[in-house]
Amino acid sequence: MNLKPDSKVLIQGFSELISTTHIDQMKSYYGTNLVAGVDPGHGGIMAHNLPVFDLVEEVVSSFGTIDTTIISVHPYQVLDAALEAIAANISQIIIISPGVPPLDMVTLLRKTENHEILIVGPNSPGIIVPGKILLGTQPSEFYTPGNVGIVSRSSTLTYEVAWELTKAGLGQSISVSIGSDAIVGSSFSQWLQILDEDENTEAIVLVGQPGGESEEVAAKYISTAIDKPVVAYIAGRHAPPSKSWHQSGNFATVVKRDSDFGSVSTKLSTFSNAQIPVAQYP
Repeated sequence: MNLKPDSKVLIQGFSELISTTHIDQMKSYYGTNLVAGVDPGHGGIMAHNLPVFDLVEEVVSSFGTIDTTIISVHPYQVLDAALEAIAANISQIIIISPGVPPLDMVTLLRKTENHEILIVGPNSPGIIVPGKILLGTQPSEFYTPGNVGIVSRSSTLTYEVAWELTKAGLGQSISVSIGSDAIVGSSFSQWLQILDEDENTEAIVLVGQPGGESEEVAAKYISTAIDKPVVAYIAGRHAPPSKSWHQSGNFATVVKRDSDFGSVSTKLSTFSNAQIPVAQYP
């Protein structure tokens, strides 16, 4: 994983998902080494003070190896954009776009399962290493450098947790939202292992939400494989039972799972059984 300030970063697609403000925040305010954008049919122009190319391979020819691409195209174009990046030997892919078709994500994950390619998202605001590099749309003003790692399924709740930590004098080593779509490219367990091995991280905050079973899997993984202290927060504790979490990938009714599958109560119980502390509020 290369999250160094001088690593080269590309943006594939310009849309309402990533605005001039986000690009300025990455490039001008945070110093992220954004080298170019790719927008087929618009090659040769400048957009957001970045040179625009038609193809990813053209960017590589001009700037050399690209470390990370940030994809913000239409959901139905994400698979093609990601495969183009992989063909250009880009090993870190952040997908901001929400609503990527599940079968497209399955295809992408099968394509990368035998390669060392890190995928974050879809439906993710990206990664921030406070004081060093910003990849995506996370609001950097909520963060301060420190030793607490954050891994989350949420977006705005991630920022809220970071802000509460900052106000408490607890800076952050890294914050990543793995994405809140039904199928995402990397799991809680993968990122917990990364943070457990990160020399700049001393403690970990896990932010979960209803739907699916990724939090339950993470709780069991923490109890057996993670040495650093972990505190969890599960959104929706005070939400009414009828609350629908469309982002969360809760397919219980489709696959005939128990009605409590993916519920807040199930997740809280799993963390309690694993003796992992759970905060009541961000």
